[in-house]
Amino acid sequence: MKIENVIFGNLINNEEYARKVIPFLKSEYFTDNVDRTVYELIEEYVGKYSKFPTKEALAIDLGNKGGLSDDQFKAAETLIGDLAKSEDREIDWLIDSTEKFCKDKALYNALMESIKLVDDNKRKDGISVGAIPQLLSDALAVSFDSSIGHDFLDDSDARYEFYHRTEVKIPFDLDFFNKITNGGLPRKTLNIALAGTGVGKSLFMCHCAAQNLMSGLNVLYITMEMSEEKIAERIDTNLLGMSTADLRELPKTTYDTLMARVKKRAKGKLIVKEYPTACAGSANFRHLINELKIKKNFVPDIIYIDYLNICMSSRIRAGSNVNSYTMIKAIAEELRGLAVECNVPIVSATQTTRTGYSSSDVGLEDTSESFGLPATADFMFALISSEELQQLGQIMVKQLKNRYGDPAHHKRFVIGVDYSKMKLYNTEESAQDDIVDDTPVFDTSSSGSRMNEESKPVNKFNRNKFQGFK
Repeated sequence: MKIENVIFGNLINNEEYARKVIPFLKSEYFTDNVDRTVYELIEEYVGKYSKFPTKEALAIDLGNKGGLSDDQFKAAETLIGDLAKSEDREIDWLIDSTEKFCKDKALYNALMESIKLVDDNKRKDGISVGAIPQLLSDALAVSFDSSIGHDFLDDSDARYEFYHRTEVKIPFDLDFFNKITNGGLPRKTLNIALAGTGVGKSLFMCHCAAQNLMSGLNVLYITMEMSEEKIAERIDTNLLGMSTADLRELPKTTYDTLMARVKKRAKGKLIVKEYPTACAGSANFRHLINELKIKKNFVPDIIYIDYLNICMSSRIRAGSNVNSYTMIKAIAEELRGLAVECNVPIVSATQTTRTGYSSSDVGLEDTSESFGLPATADFMFALISSEELQQLGQIMVKQLKNRYGDPAHHKRFVIGVDYSKMKLYNTEESAQDDIVDDTPVFDTSSSGSRMNEESKPVNKFNRNKFQGFK
């Protein structure tokens, strides 16, 4: 008996099986015209009545369906009449066999489609051979996901484990950033630096990328503002600890010696990829990630995009009659979706408005072009510079939005910066003394301080607090 016959028989006779597999079946998986016809009849019935058909209902619907030859009609009629239910004890085997059937058919269809793309080079709908890796990737990703939501009462054990699970984060080498993010950037998140022109958006991302590389992470740096060589030069100055002018005067032998030391200490890999300004978006980045995986066996742990506002939306066509709010929000949503899909944190940046550029206290309202960006981002902070801070070799950081911790905790702080070496560093605690505190007045009073201290969690479990629960 063919697996298709087994699937059809249990779709109409085994509701437990049918409800688990029907979301994953597709008509394209049934290559025989008779099999496809029978499946389409079942699919149409389920879509219309939200229940599974009987053999009699299928036979009647078959009689009303056109486009079949006499032989095909008779074969479909015989197939429907012979449908039977498998033993209930075989439910696990049935689901596993159906999943294997779907995977095999999806891969077969992807291979056939790839061959057509190679023969035709480019189809009329614009899909070219560059889409082959994505076709195969989608086919190999076919699986039955049995999860249909979190049952609040029945899944309490799993929820408790989640509360006590240690989340994998990518830490900074800057202490205050680790404090405000509770240990670093979680995966599947979009993180945005807001700053004016020349303040240090690219510097911040280059510094973090360099430190990620040295700590053993695979880093993908996508640039649409500067060339690949310019970004690599900034990372060079950061890792070698010298200015750009000194770097360019280095003899080749000395440079090779220094780079050999960096290669010996570096535990990860760093790829820098340049795209033309406003000519690439999340679809291009997804294709790049797939190519890197296939050609270089490179899977990024973190992605930097320099910078968000000059990306292209993959959903909204260039030149469409949409405002900047809609366009930038769409780009932000697509990048966050890419972060979730690739299971990585994405770090990018955006410009301030004209008033924000000259402001010493940048806020969310100073985000240029679209307020939809801070609405989408998980973590957003401003980099603020002034003549006084430049003389001290410092940049002020202000939290604007923080889903990882309390944004009022360390609302503002300063970090050290060396523009010549493109490097950031921790400052002494005394450097934070003169920063204006946004803490509410009550919290700084004796009563407020006492209440805050009492509300802090303690490491020791106090069983007496829970004696009243039964």
